[in-house]
Parts: sequence; structure tokens; C-alpha cells
Amino acid sequence: MSGIAKSAKGGKGGKGGKGGKFGQGKNKKAPQSRSLKAGLQFPVGRIHRYLKQRVSAKNRVGTTSAVYTSAILEYLTAEVLELAGNASKDFKVRRITPRHLQLAIRGDEELDILIRATIAGGGVIPHIHKALLGKQTPEGGLPKE
Repeated sequence: MSGIAKSAKGGKGGKGGKGGKFGQGKNKKAPQSRSLKAGLQFPVGRIHRYLKQRVSAKNRVGTTSAVYTSAILEYLTAEVLELAGNASKDFKVRRITPRHLQLAIRGDEELDILIRATIAGGGVIPHIHKALLGKQTPEGGLPKE
């Protein structure tokens, strides 16, 4: 009698439970993350969770808003990393440092407006005011005194 009760509980035979490993039986698809569905590297689910935590009381956050935000963040990250990689190539090194990030962000007009933060260890952008430069002669040499 106990054997009948156990088999009656189960779904696909065996000793009970909801079935064996997925892929057996009916045509079940393997689970797919929302990042994979959207073709993104950034975590859509995590960003959706953060958006829900930040929204005011009892308001809802749509699924597409998390996908859109992830895509924007991924694009901006790729843009900054590409420019910083170019800066590191100019210095003939293989590692991106805060200095390279600083040069990349401050060198791009739109990113400079967007990112107004101080980058620790980034240094400053080289600039000499025109008034501090000596007067040049037409030949390009030093002025005669």
C-alpha cells in the first residue's frame, strides 16, 4: 500500500517528487537569463532588482526598463574602456590604469560633461596657459632680448 501511495505522488515515475532532470519527458527549454535573451553582458535581473529597491513605495518597474538601463550602462562602459585602451596603447602598456581612464574621459567632450567625478590616481590633464608661454618669433626660435 505504501508503494502505491509513493508512485501516485510522483509525476514521471520513480520514487516521487516532480520528476528527474530537466530535458527528459516533455519539451522543456533550458532556463535562459534575461541578459542572454537581450544579448547583453550586463546583468538585467540585478539591475531590475536595484531599480525596484530605488522606486518610491508600491510603484512597479517594467521589465523593459531594466533591459534598457543595462544596455545603456553596457554601452557607456564599452565606450570608456575603448578610449582608455587606446590611451594605454599610446603609452605602450597593456594594463589600463586610472590615469588612462582620466585621459580617456577628459579627452572626450561628451564623456567629460557626463562624468564629473574625481578619479582617484588619475592625475590632471596637461595644459599650459597661453599667457605663460613666451613670445615666439616668426622663425620659431626664442625672442631676442
